[in-house]
Amino acid sequence: MKIPLGALLPESQVDKQNIQKFLTDNPYVITVGDRTTEKMINFDLIPSLQITDGQEKRKKRDPPKVSNAVELKVDNPAAEITLPCIELIKKAFDMNPPVRINVDGEEDLLVLPVCVYAPENSVVLYGQPNEGLVIVKITPQIRNKTQSLLDLME
Repeated sequence: MKIPLGALLPESQVDKQNIQKFLTDNPYVITVGDRTTEKMINFDLIPSLQITDGQEKRKKRDPPKVSNAVELKVDNPAAEITLPCIELIKKAFDMNPPVRINVDGEEDLLVLPVCVYAPENSVVLYGQPNEGLVIVKITPQIRNKTQSLLDLME
């Protein structure tokens, strides 16, 4: 995950206007990470699916505030992607947004199954530590690439 899956927006350019350039009409916005989720909420771009773990750069933090999200919980150890996580992500896509998955463990690698199972017209946002924000438009090529990476992890 050291190489961004999509466009990398440098930290100094992460603002609502620049993010909206990547969004189509009525996008399904997905955030992975507490800071990324919090930024989108602060920009009034409420993500349809939010995946958080109560940490930022491996340090505990308060979860981003959102009032109307359906909250789900799942365990996922660091450097892993568990089958229950994948199943919950698939289930979340069938629920009325906004949905937040609170991960006990680590959420970083969950970008991969999110990209595989995200609905059409989805945009996934996640932080690239010390660099900026990665914005991934879901395409067949992204689905294939992330599925190949998931297959390598099995």
